[in-house]
Amino acid sequence: MKLKRIGAPVALLAAAAISLTACAANEGSTPSTTTAKASNLSGTLNGIGSSAQGAAQTVWAAGFQQANPKATVNYDPQGSGAGRKSFISGAADFAGSDAALKTEELASTFAGCAANSKGIDLPVYISPIAIAYNVDGVKDLKLDAATIAGIFSGKITTWDDAKIKDQNSGASLPSAPITVVHRSDDSGTTQNFTEYLAANAPDVWTAPAAQTFPFQVGDAAKGTSGVADATKNAKNSITYIDESGSAGLSIAQLKVGSNYEKISADGAAAVVAASPIADGREANDLAIQIDRKDTKKGAWPLVLVSYVIACQEYKDAAKADLVKGYVDYIISSDAQKAAAEQAGSAPLSSDLADKVSKAVASIK
Repeated sequence: MKLKRIGAPVALLAAAAISLTACAANEGSTPSTTTAKASNLSGTLNGIGSSAQGAAQTVWAAGFQQANPKATVNYDPQGSGAGRKSFISGAADFAGSDAALKTEELASTFAGCAANSKGIDLPVYISPIAIAYNVDGVKDLKLDAATIAGIFSGKITTWDDAKIKDQNSGASLPSAPITVVHRSDDSGTTQNFTEYLAANAPDVWTAPAAQTFPFQVGDAAKGTSGVADATKNAKNSITYIDESGSAGLSIAQLKVGSNYEKISADGAAAVVAASPIADGREANDLAIQIDRKDTKKGAWPLVLVSYVIACQEYKDAAKADLVKGYVDYIISSDAQKAAAEQAGSAPLSSDLADKVSKAVASIK
């Protein structure tokens, strides 16, 4: 099993997921999106992309290869932007991305796809984004969107700023400067984070949503593991990060409507379930227009939907079969459950899984 640039502890824990998916695959149940499917696929798939997907891809590749011993899945979590570029150039058979293909990217020539065929976005992973921090003695930090925007744009610079204190009565907030940690790479997590702030605090967050962090503030680090390590190693620091990478850090509560909510995969999934498929895409492109202003009780609108980006039609029919088999496996309930247990993600709803299954079936 080849799983590039994914930490050993995650890879070791993935072994536990193999038994779950392998058992399910051998139960002889009717093929559906509810049960991991056994087959006899062979060949090598190379994926590049989202670091947020990294832990889930470890589990998925392990289970898929258990069911298909002649198949190999390599996944390199270089970041969403790198993944899309590599897929477009033909250097990767699929991309993992926390942001759907941009309009200008869809106008590209996709080197691994058949003539006149494009990439399609297939949602496979739903996860809340955490506002994670490292401040001694501070528990249960509460923040609204405007305050988060002020911190990450450099307008709020100390932990005892009145805008933070007003939401955290009784907390022992230090007078120390805030160390902001953000992504240095082209990141789908950054895209989702900035979309949330642009929608909910436009008077403070004056930059448009983007996959590169727009302000010259704080320290930059590459990938999910990079910002996690930087925040753990810097006192009085704060970052935005996929929840799968937040172990060892405290996570702030988010003001949603009039309530402060604790981070929740279920709350993230509920927001996605209530959000429409984006307009203006091809029939089998399932990019989701996330409702960033969802204020229902329990909602967590600071959420990312991460995609596998694949060709609608591949130049190589054998590669198409392997991609179809792998994505079909990923969206099975067993594989989604294994990822949820390892990465803290939210399993796809049955409705969304069915839509993805139909889109996968259309791949040639």
